[in-house]
Amino acid sequence: MLVKLPYGHSFLEAEIPDERLAGILTTRAEHPKAGGMAVVEGALANPIQSVKLSELAKNARKVVIVTSDHTRPLPSRETMPSLLREVRKGNPQAEITILIATGLHRPPTSEELDAKFGAEAVKREKFVSHKAEDAKSLVRLADLPSGAPFLVNRLALEADLLIAEGFIEPHFFAGYSGGRKSILPGICGRETILVNHSAPFIDHPSTQSGTLSGNIFHRDMVDAARQVKLQFILNVALDEEKSIVAAFAGHPEEAHARGVQFVEKMTKLTCRRAEIVLTSNGGYPLDQNLYQAVKSIRTAEYAAKPGGVIITAASCLDGIGGVTFQRMLTNPGGAPKILEEIRATPPAATSLDQWQVQVLARILVEYHVIIVTEGVKPEVLSAMGLDSASDLKQALTKAYAHMGPEAKVMVIPNGAGVFIESQD
Repeated sequence: MLVKLPYGHSFLEAEIPDERLAGILTTRAEHPKAGGMAVVEGALANPIQSVKLSELAKNARKVVIVTSDHTRPLPSRETMPSLLREVRKGNPQAEITILIATGLHRPPTSEELDAKFGAEAVKREKFVSHKAEDAKSLVRLADLPSGAPFLVNRLALEADLLIAEGFIEPHFFAGYSGGRKSILPGICGRETILVNHSAPFIDHPSTQSGTLSGNIFHRDMVDAARQVKLQFILNVALDEEKSIVAAFAGHPEEAHARGVQFVEKMTKLTCRRAEIVLTSNGGYPLDQNLYQAVKSIRTAEYAAKPGGVIITAASCLDGIGGVTFQRMLTNPGGAPKILEEIRATPPAATSLDQWQVQVLARILVEYHVIIVTEGVKPEVLSAMGLDSASDLKQALTKAYAHMGPEAKVMVIPNGAGVFIESQD
């Protein structure tokens, strides 16, 4: 069997003998006959538990639209024009600000903005990148249910109408992306994000991919969205080619819940565990760095037998993704020592990227992880406790040597976009 894994803007290929292939897990997307844009327009014309966006905009002088940054595959070139059109249909004089929810990521470059929104739109519209460490741009509101201090971008509070666009997919500790996640962590202050991403949160049994009930991340996020009075969302579901297959617009919680129901049916997969799991981070833009690649590694964990091998392909064209992420993983004591130190860290002292290190270190205690990449040198990966390979063939050769020549291989082409329930 010839298998293909998304990698950067292209694919990597590998041949797996039929007798060794345990299965290929992909989403069950049904493509709309009318096309993605017709789906978006239909969602905006029939909002869920809300009046139309044009109605909400009629008396809104200041309008803020929160949107994803360059690391997310939300097709804003398609969705943003529809939102802008609806707002201006209701209020042609509205002062619109597009607020990019960077969370703790770096702001997008001008080239990345042009690629995501279109050069003409970037020239025409007012774009502001959120800066989580800019105290002057933040306002403190009531503490979140977890006790985390809530600092949020001032622009959201000054808006007469606050809107968010996003996409819904399984998220490895928030349950699902989309909806309320545009606010927290998207436009929150550093202190809020760090406490919300602290070790007890990551270790909590409810913080699982595909789980919202009892999820303490979700609870804080919903509260944050309510406090800033998020009024309207447009969220889309994407297939593995990142094309829009469904859209949900309207009330922030009701529309998101409807979208989650759809995405769960599309992305919830079951399998028996295999000795080797071969996956990717879904290609560009989510495989830009090693930090983001942890998402597909986490998905693969659900499908791998204890002590097995996880292989993930990520171009990492932007490198590792964080100095702290690299430093924390480059610990002479290895994964057990890393976890010990993280779990001894008080929530208020949480380090940047600590949560991603915690998830990866927890996996490294049990699994052998191989990264197929051109963006991070093998010796750097080795120092971080990770094996490396230049291509899938080499990675599989290493995996067979580790697990034995008869080991079964499970393939998950887009590990960042699905979640797994093991039948073992």
